[in-house]
Amino acid sequence: MFRNVEGLLRSTGRYAIAAPRVPWTHLLLLLAAGGFLYGAAMGFYGARALQSFYSGLKVPLLLIVTSAVCLPNFFVVNTLLGLREDFASAFRGVLAAQATMAVALASLAPITLWAYASSSDHDLAVLLNGVLFLVAALVGQVTLSRHYRPLISRDPRHRVGKAVWVTLYMFVAVQLAWVLRPFVGHPSMQVEFFREDAWSNAYVAVFRHFWNFFT
Repeated sequence: MFRNVEGLLRSTGRYAIAAPRVPWTHLLLLLAAGGFLYGAAMGFYGARALQSFYSGLKVPLLLIVTSAVCLPNFFVVNTLLGLREDFASAFRGVLAAQATMAVALASLAPITLWAYASSSDHDLAVLLNGVLFLVAALVGQVTLSRHYRPLISRDPRHRVGKAVWVTLYMFVAVQLAWVLRPFVGHPSMQVEFFREDAWSNAYVAVFRHFWNFFT
């Protein structure tokens, strides 16, 4: 499955920007496999196998569901911008970026496991995973920019479409990650797929946290 990953990272071969066919199946498999590998490592804090399995399921779920939620809005924006004919190419870039992010996360899994073996600090574990997610997201943006480069050169309005996708994705991903927590888990708490207040609002919770901190 990962033998052609260099082609994805370089946008060559079956993953080339101008390839006649979009390898949807391969991209989704890479996304699911890479996300599961990193999620399993992410949830292995405290050496709890069930939490590791749950987190392995939740990371690809986070990436796939976030994209699915954003896709209709992304389509409407591209249509309003008069870019509907290029939507397949734009979505190819989006999916390739997601697969790249998942592969990048999988490559960072050994760092997570090494950190867990070196420290028992839960806050540090959460912070580390947040940083690694950011790194992987930036790697995914490299692939997205590579796919968007010919689109933007052909029609500058694609800059707006790309900016809208990134904004939508970040907004939805934060809320969905909040819903799907815990990813790391804490040894003092019961292993569970969702927290009891899973469907609360992430942005309200963050606002309350800062309000309580400064008042």
